Amino acid sequence: MFKTFVEPFKHPYPKLEQLDSSAGAAGMKTGTAVPAPAAGPGARVGSSARGGLKPKAKPKNWSATLGRIWLYLAKRKLKLILVLLMVVFSSALSLLGPYLIGTAVDHYLEGGNDGQWVKFLAGLAFVYLLFSLTSWLQNIWMIEIAQETVYRMRYDLFSHLHRLPIPFFGKRQQGEIMSRLTNDVDNVSSTLNSSAIQLFSSVLILIGTLSVMLFLSPLLTLLTFIVVPLMMLGMRWITRRTGPLYKQRQRNLGELNGFIEETLSGQRIIKAFSQEEKVIRGFRQRNEEIRYSGFWAQTISGFIPKLMNGLNNLSFAIVAGMGGILAIRGSITVGVILVFVEYARQFTRPLNDLANQWNTLLSAVAGAERVFEVIDEEVETKDELEAAPVSRVKGAVSFSHVGFSYEGNGDTLSSITFEAKPGEMIALVGPTGAGKTTLIQLLSRFYDATSGTITLDGRDIRSMKRESLRSHMAFVLQDSFLFQGTIRENIRFGRLDATDEEVEEAAKLANAHGFISRLPGGYDKVLDVGGSGISQGQKQLLAIARAILSNPALLVLDEATSSIDTVTELKIQEGLQRLMQGRTSFVIAHRLNTIRQADKILVLKEGRLIEQGSHEELLAQGGFYSSLYYGRLEEQQQEV
Repeated sequence: MFKTFVEPFKHPYPKLEQLDSSAGAAGMKTGTAVPAPAAGPGARVGSSARGGLKPKAKPKNWSATLGRIWLYLAKRKLKLILVLLMVVFSSALSLLGPYLIGTAVDHYLEGGNDGQWVKFLAGLAFVYLLFSLTSWLQNIWMIEIAQETVYRMRYDLFSHLHRLPIPFFGKRQQGEIMSRLTNDVDNVSSTLNSSAIQLFSSVLILIGTLSVMLFLSPLLTLLTFIVVPLMMLGMRWITRRTGPLYKQRQRNLGELNGFIEETLSGQRIIKAFSQEEKVIRGFRQRNEEIRYSGFWAQTISGFIPKLMNGLNNLSFAIVAGMGGILAIRGSITVGVILVFVEYARQFTRPLNDLANQWNTLLSAVAGAERVFEVIDEEVETKDELEAAPVSRVKGAVSFSHVGFSYEGNGDTLSSITFEAKPGEMIALVGPTGAGKTTLIQLLSRFYDATSGTITLDGRDIRSMKRESLRSHMAFVLQDSFLFQGTIRENIRFGRLDATDEEVEEAAKLANAHGFISRLPGGYDKVLDVGGSGISQGQKQLLAIARAILSNPALLVLDEATSSIDTVTELKIQEGLQRLMQGRTSFVIAHRLNTIRQADKILVLKEGRLIEQGSHEELLAQGGFYSSLYYGRLEEQQQEV
């Protein structure tokens, strides 16, 4: 038992300067959350890339964070004013109760009649009944205000996330972002529900109690104040250490959530490589980080109530002792002593309440800082002032000397020049990392080119609103993402105003109608998150149906058949052929035999466009594409 008790103290006490630093220090120890090299635009959207963004500014201080929370609270000014009035009434009633008790005691000692006693008791009962009513009203109204505040805060955070650029999500763990949406906002909610009224009430009670105490006995008031400097010093010493600890605990919790999300998403890989023990060890490390930071935060902040109670008892002893001496000398009455003792307790009770709520308060401020940190992230670059929506698109695409560099890490693309006529199929081939996906992301303006010009139908795409430009594009990726919901809803995601007949027609064109009809529930079958329950090939067919329904002018196929069996690939290829008819298509494929019919093949290597032409033209040149094609063909023959 003794070993269990002392074990937590074996962990060396962390230095405050380490706790105040960014999460990188913790990441160095646990192997996570270290600022990773910036992910290039070729990184897949929605990946759980490890690492964190470099902070753009120092963490918000207390006053700034509380000020921003107040801006949310102020949106319900009328209800907040009513709450504050109820707090004023309840605070005044809490001060009136002890005064009535002291007056009643003095009246009794002076030989007062029983009828007067009944009036005192009735008045006291009314005071406490009214106190209960005002307390109940302020709590109900404050809960309503608190819930609406965190509702708005959570909504602002979620909506802001959807305005952030793709690189933000490439550098953050999904679980860490989710932690800010859930745990951090909930910390703010619990504090507003339990502490906001208490803090304001404590201030009023302190002022009111001090005023009455000075009126009754300045000498006893001065004696009561002996312990106040000790309280303030103790609070200051403790809070300077617990603030960084609570911030560290919130960071550790975010890292753990990110790790859990990543390992749950990668269960197949973990089991395939028998790495369960390694993952468990990683979880244990992160779990211990939370354990230790939480232990020290709770332990040190736990000293506050003990300190307050001890000093409160000391104050009570001083007041009682000196009050008794003054009463014997006839300087004050017994009733005044009773009132003063109660007020002395009420004077220190707000400090005790603050001490008891300190853990929640620290956690809420740390959580709010993390929420506002994301809200302060720069949104996706705004459209230029002259940018306008695009009504109709023919599909003529032109790249003229386009270059791209991600955060100064060298040229990802260099001087790319080509043209695609409306309705042409453009294939992109080249080694991994050649810049194929980057080129597509420049066309869709997930990133903007650092040099050169990209035009659509002769118009610079930077003069088009992003949302309008992307509305004329459709994507079918290697890993097609499906949302939780019915098959019909997932297909309709391509065009929300589509009718049921249009959804089914799109499924037929994509060769998906057959397997959908055989499923229990058909188009109304509910898919789990990620589309679990159907095969990868069926997911691809649904993605093609979704793209057909959106009726895009530009189509992007990113290795859409790379992980599909031959039979399913034939169905997908047939659906893709229907989808590409009359549309300008950009196809990224590693299987070179799937792009032989392309109107133009762009061969990329190390970010440069080294060859372009039809399949036959490139083979006749005997260059890099020719070596790629025959090399792959030879590999396939050897496999057979």
